[in-house]
Amino acid sequence: MADKILVVDDEKIIRDSIAFILKKEGYEIVEAGNGKEAYEKLVGESFDLVITDLEMPEMKGIELLDRALQVNPGCLVVIITAYGSLDTAIAALRKGASDYILKPIEFEELLVKIGRLLDHKKLSIENQFLRRELSKNYDFSHLVGKSPEMKKVFDIIKRVATTDSTVLVSGASGTGKELVARAIHFNSMRSTKPFIAVNCGAIPETLIESELFGHKKGAFTGSIADKIGYFKAADGGTLFLDEISEMPVQLQVKLLRAIEQREITPVGTSTPVSIDVRILASTNRKLAAEVDAGRFRQDLYYRLNVVEIHLPPLAERKEDIALLIEHFVDKYKKEMRKDIKGVKKDVITILMQHEWKGEIRELENIIERAVIFCNDGYLSLVDLPEFLQMEGPSREDASSLSGAINDFERKFIRSILQRHNFEKDKAAEELKISLPTLYRRIKDLGIADK
Repeated sequence: MADKILVVDDEKIIRDSIAFILKKEGYEIVEAGNGKEAYEKLVGESFDLVITDLEMPEMKGIELLDRALQVNPGCLVVIITAYGSLDTAIAALRKGASDYILKPIEFEELLVKIGRLLDHKKLSIENQFLRRELSKNYDFSHLVGKSPEMKKVFDIIKRVATTDSTVLVSGASGTGKELVARAIHFNSMRSTKPFIAVNCGAIPETLIESELFGHKKGAFTGSIADKIGYFKAADGGTLFLDEISEMPVQLQVKLLRAIEQREITPVGTSTPVSIDVRILASTNRKLAAEVDAGRFRQDLYYRLNVVEIHLPPLAERKEDIALLIEHFVDKYKKEMRKDIKGVKKDVITILMQHEWKGEIRELENIIERAVIFCNDGYLSLVDLPEFLQMEGPSREDASSLSGAINDFERKFIRSILQRHNFEKDKAAEELKISLPTLYRRIKDLGIADK
């Protein structure tokens, strides 16, 4: 769809000339002979850009500018002015005009300015859309859980998101600490500013100071240019220090100063630089124990731990596993464009009983894999990794001898079937039983067929 431009000038020859040039470039053009007529069109129609003369009867260009921005705050306005009224054009820029052009009009210059303004506007709209989409992805309401433990987490996120306080997110690896940090950021007043996540354990100790605070050219061997660092990159937004317990002790005092004084000193300079950054941190260790052991500064611990959000392991929130399964199935079936209607009960039973040492991250990976291999509309045992299939529920009480034998036989036959891609004649041959006997045992033991 062509961009729509309103051309306003009381001199018909100028108005027609601009309209003619812009139409040749593919723009949709509407003309107005004075400010009052232009305002009436602005009220009734939507325009991407307005080109208006300053000196006109009925309503001057500066008043039209004010009214245009009231009707449509996102409208671009280019002022046409004579050299002698350049001060008025500058005043118009202060009032919100996007640019100005001098008489006599250079049409090539006008086209360049219009093209640049409209391109910038489109990019700005795209960025706003991407921010909204990203914000949706990390909205705290999309964090999954109905257990009392997770309801408590949601409540704390709601309360701290609107503040500027430091927050410490604790929990085992894989419980979703960064997701919580992003939810806090994207529901805060800083949501339109950067969110920078830094894994403190992934940066070599010799480089972490430079990575966080930046450095000046020549500060050390190999520093061939200035570097702003993560703190400055997050200016105005949020800096998430993941696995803060991995930060070297000698650097912790500089981090404390950065938080308290709101300033940093890049490596290779003695000049402090002001920053405006909210700090969120996470740990998979008990920081209080790290303080007692002398591996973490007590003053920094108290400064970070203004509010703590503890993410419980899945073992303490079993009722959330079924919701998480549904959430991840929905996520990956959409990404992979697969028609998956649901999950079979025996799969949910296995996943509910499994000990999730890798927490939510492990569960998500398992579901992603299952969606990849699912072909019949419902996730079934065969779509799970073999180690989980072997955890399948027994139909007898395994504490009895017959139950234990049948349980072992079920798992053993299934492993042989998988090895032969469920070609039963080959499986029967390896098991050294007849094909009818294999079919009977599959039925009697309730072994899933693929």
